[in-house]
Formats: sequence, C-alpha cells, structure tokens
Amino acid sequence: MLPENGRPAEDLLAELARLKEADLPVHGGKVTAYVYDTGRAEVRDAAARAYMAMLEVNCLDPTAFPSIVELEKQVVGAVAAKLGGGPDTPGIFTSGGTESIMLAVKSARDARPVAAPRLVVPVTAHPAFHKAAHYLGLELVTVPVDTTTFRVDPAAMEAAIDEDSENTVLVAVSAPSYPQGVIDPVPEVAALASARGIPCHVDACVGGWLLPWMRDAGEEVAPFDLTVPGVTSISCDLHKYGYAPKGASVVLYADESLRRHAYFASAAWPGYTVINSTVQSSKGAGPLGGAWATLQALGESGYRELAANAVAAARKLVAGVEGIPGLRVLGSPAASLVAIASDDPDLDVFVLSDKARDHGWLIQPQLSFPGIPANVHLTLTGVSLDGVDALLEVLAEAAAEAREAGPATLPEGLAEALLELDLDTVDDAGFAALLASVGADPSAEPGTGGGMAVVNSVLDALPPHTREGLLIRFLSSLYRAFA
Repeated sequence: MLPENGRPAEDLLAELARLKEADLPVHGGKVTAYVYDTGRAEVRDAAARAYMAMLEVNCLDPTAFPSIVELEKQVVGAVAAKLGGGPDTPGIFTSGGTESIMLAVKSARDARPVAAPRLVVPVTAHPAFHKAAHYLGLELVTVPVDTTTFRVDPAAMEAAIDEDSENTVLVAVSAPSYPQGVIDPVPEVAALASARGIPCHVDACVGGWLLPWMRDAGEEVAPFDLTVPGVTSISCDLHKYGYAPKGASVVLYADESLRRHAYFASAAWPGYTVINSTVQSSKGAGPLGGAWATLQALGESGYRELAANAVAAARKLVAGVEGIPGLRVLGSPAASLVAIASDDPDLDVFVLSDKARDHGWLIQPQLSFPGIPANVHLTLTGVSLDGVDALLEVLAEAAAEAREAGPATLPEGLAEALLELDLDTVDDAGFAALLASVGADPSAEPGTGGGMAVVNSVLDALPPHTREGLLIRFLSSLYRAFA
C-alpha cells in the first residue's frame, strides 16, 4: 500500500537495506553464479555514477537524445573490435543475452520467411533459444552433445538441419555453453550452415568478453567469432565478463541487412511513429551509460588482468577438485565456467550445494539431463583468484558433510504423484501445501526455508516438461506470497 504522504529518502533507503539483508552478497566472489565482480570499487563507482547520469534518458527516440547514439556506437564498436568485426560492423545494444538472442532469431526468421521456420541448436544451448522459438513461432530442434566432451557433433547438427533444410532459418552454437563451459565446434557447424544458405549464430553471451582477452594473453582459444566463415551473428553480454551493471549485452551482425531485420517499425496508428531496435520501446539509458563507463574505466589492460585471474582461478579449482574424493569435473572447461559431478553414490551434489550454502557460498545446482549427471556449476570471475583456496576448502568440507548426511530422501510416491498431477486443477493453498511437504515454503521469509536438496531431487526425478510446470507454479506462488 502507498503511504498517504511521501516518505523521506533516508527511511526508504533504510528499508531497502533491511529487505536486502537476506540477499546473497554481490561482491567478494562467494556467489559463483548470477553476479560478476571486478573487486575494484573505483570501477563500480564510475559505472554507478554514469548509470545515474543516464537514468532519465529514454532510448525510445535517438533523435531526441543523440547521446545514446554516440554511446551505443562506442560500445558496439569496442565489442566488434574484439569479436572479429571492424568499425562498420553493425550491432545493437540490448538488455541482456536473452534479448540479444531473441533479436538474432528474429533477424534470421524475417530475413527468409518460410511457412514453418525451424531453429537448430545443441541441447546445451541456453534456454533463451527456447524462449525465442516460443515467442516468435519457430520449431526448436535440439541436438544431443557428446557426453564426454559435451560439445555438439557437427554431423549430428547436419542431420538435424537436413531433416528440413528448406524451413531451417537459423543454426546456433555456443562459445562456451553455460552448463559445462565448453566451446562448440563453431567453424564446422558454421560451414555446413553456410553451404545450405542458412545463418549461424554464436551465443558468446557468457564468453564473448572473456575469450578475446585470453587469446590476447597467448591462450589457445578455438575460433568462434565473426572471423569464422559462415558466422552471421554473435551475442556478447557486457554484464557478465564485461563487469557492467545489468542489463547490458550486444548482438553483432556480419552485415547490415541482417541487423535491419531485427528492427520493428509501425506507422499503422494515429500516434507517434514507432521504430525500435530492441524488444523494448521505452527504456532507460542507465545500463548503456554504465556499460560504457565500465569499458572505459577498465580499459584493455584491466580486462586482460581480470580474464587472466578468472582463468587462473578456474584452473586452480579444476586441479583442486581432483584431490577431493567423490568429485570430478565434467569435460574440459575452455575458460572459467566449471561443472562438478559426483562419482560416489553416497555424495549427493544437491546436498553438497546446501552444505556449501551453510558455509556462506552459493554453488549453483544443475539437474541431470539424458547422458549428463546432476552436477553443480561454478562461474569464476576476476575476483575469484583471491578466494579459490577458501572455495576448495569449503568444497572439501561440504563434500564430507554431504557424504555423512547421505543423499536427499524423496517423500515416498511424490515423484510419481507429480507426474500424474494436473497443476491447473490445484489451487494456491494446495500448491503451497505441496511445496511445504518438500521443504519449500514461498510464504516463509527469504533465507529461512532451509536446504533445497530435496526440492532439487524431486525435480531431478521428473521429466523437463513436468519440471517446467512446477517451476512456473512455484514462481507464481512466490510472488503471490509476498504481494
């Protein structure tokens, strides 16, 4: 409810501070997902001040606010220069990887209209492609990956494309894929797509602003950017390894005609003429200002150092995990994303994740997938090198504690019951009771709900479609509980 009279800023900020008490820390490296930290307060300060300076500027009309045109040119140009483009490489500044991918899919769909457009991706491709296909009316075709390397097989991609190449409007691969942090065979897939006249998008949202700096430092990095023949677009998130405030991403195109297909225009109403380069219309220029300031504040030497530190931390983590009984790294991470599974039936990775949380560290659980075991995911950033020894200690302690506790025990018959449950027939009270039965209560204060091992184990026992339905109801219940 709104107060009758306005409240002082000091009161509002004090309440925000109270509300944030249960939030995970966004600095220091103990949250190995969601946040990216340089550890440099002066860079954060510059980004915050630039963000606020652009807060009220509306990106809806670049003719009214020419500052956004200049800032976007500079940001897009900087990204293009590191990802195989040049001064004239067209691109768009977006709110994040999902929007960048959405625009890449829209561009490809609109560039070659067909009756039943298809999008072909590896199963490790980010769900943003699923979302884009759902929103934009494409059939999504997923291709299995090698369960040792976790990279997609070009021959398998070729077979999927050739099932209906006339309607395949886009092929996509990852550099690297998020789940195991490996780079797909970009040159091979791009070549076979190009031979059929099909665009190829590279999702470098997570690695696009890390891999180039690794390459500059002499690291061997597999080809993945616009220099690869057949790559027609690439996405790169600056709020990940660019360390900019969220949301900041760039999608680049190999040619201007493809970028134009990302745009939307409408003059079919009596109001102002609408022309949008992104999914959003009105939007604040704060993220653009923050991204520009972060790039300028860090510079090339800053990014080289942060990349070197993140990769060194990941390699130290990989080597250290080898010495922890029952744990193993999945695949060979290309940069600084690491997935860890258990080869000990008494060591449940979901319990390990909860135990690590008890020690003050967030280690993200990932559910199993056909051929890929349940695991935990860690994203190492520029600040992680200082804390990787502590992280290894926590992993070892959490693994021992998880082994002693044993695997999470599922309520008898729950998974089977959920498979048969029609969620649309369950009211909110009934769903809240169901959540409480597995230890997830959306009405509880944040941070008081206990571990998530049983919840993740229940989800892990279910097929993806059932997982999705439960997660949608969970999110809905969460927001209703706090309304």
